[in-house]
Amino acid sequence: MTASTTQLTPQRLVIIGHGMAAQRLLQSLVAEPAQPWAITVIGEEPETAYNRILLSPLLAGEADSSSLPLCDQHWYQQHQIHCISGDPVTAIDPQAQQVSTASGQQVGYDRLVLATGSRPALPPLPGVERPGIQGFRTLEDTRALQLAARQGGHALVVGGGFLGLEAAEGLRKQGMQVTLLHRSSHLLNRQLDATAGQLLAETLQARGLNLRLETQVAGFHGKDAHRESPVAAVELTSGETLAADLVVIATGIRPNSELAAAAGLVCDRAVVVDQTLTTSNPHIHALGECCQFHEHTFGLVDPVNQQADVLAAHLLGQPAHYHLSEQATRLKISGIELFSCGQVVPAEGTESITYYDREQQEYRHLLLRDNRLVGAVLYGDARTGPWLFRQLRQGADLTPWRELLVFGEAHCGAAAA
Repeated sequence: MTASTTQLTPQRLVIIGHGMAAQRLLQSLVAEPAQPWAITVIGEEPETAYNRILLSPLLAGEADSSSLPLCDQHWYQQHQIHCISGDPVTAIDPQAQQVSTASGQQVGYDRLVLATGSRPALPPLPGVERPGIQGFRTLEDTRALQLAARQGGHALVVGGGFLGLEAAEGLRKQGMQVTLLHRSSHLLNRQLDATAGQLLAETLQARGLNLRLETQVAGFHGKDAHRESPVAAVELTSGETLAADLVVIATGIRPNSELAAAAGLVCDRAVVVDQTLTTSNPHIHALGECCQFHEHTFGLVDPVNQQADVLAAHLLGQPAHYHLSEQATRLKISGIELFSCGQVVPAEGTESITYYDREQQEYRHLLLRDNRLVGAVLYGDARTGPWLFRQLRQGADLTPWRELLVFGEAHCGAAAA
């Protein structure tokens, strides 16, 4: 074989997992016309990549499943990307540089990318394995919830974070009676302060959602004593029992790092990576919800997209490094405007600027340190959120606009003029 022929032989890139992280990586790679990789993507789900952000609107009946796919099959064919769907990888052999799938396929690689995502973190409570108890992470989960909602009855959602709220509102809109249980004193306690959390609770209660705050679950009971008996009730730590035809667990996620650990890669809470998204094995990379960088794990879209772009550049031989950055969050419930970024609770050295119109249910709370924005919570009217987030990321000196900040870019711009 001649040297020139060797150069024309593409290197084999295998990606385990075909969610949004993997798809962003693919799109970043093929944006380079001369990208050198022969790419195989192996996914556990029967579908190729779809937009998980639309699962909440899908459950609520506000989106159609046809809008979920991120690319059609022609796109993969056009870019000569080989997709294996519905056949999860069961083992990685780093010495042979090969992966094995559940169906017995063996696929060799020169570089391997782990994009295995995460799964619901089910609490270790009695009865949690009963039928009728599930998470809300995948299209399959969403379809199961839609089917359960058609039967009517009472749903209990455990967890008052983003996924829990979106699941609860979706099931309510599908006709179920819904009670949401949350252990904290206010909803979205990691993203909102107490005032915004209270406003959100009032809005959801006015829509018919039953909220139980500062409430913890002790276990799950079936219709009879058999382990396979469907869930019928949830027992609280107070001793109270609540009837349930369906239970949705939304108390966090657990990175899917078992494959990596079994292959000898360094794992902590997830697969440990460096600034180039490389694991402890130089031929294996990881990104998204399955990876850990500087003690941080990830669940939002923006940092995962940033990781995918950095890894694509690295695989294309271009210098790129991943850096942690502040992130902003929004709630995906129709009719509720909510935005937060940075710190949400005052700390030593911070100063608060607040606008609160109780009648209009509008609330804006900004935190500054040395006249620079370090956090913002907006409820009711979140239009100024992206502009505030830019000021936070840029570390802008906001001294000239201090008194106008809560009114947004238009007012600050007019003052500057």
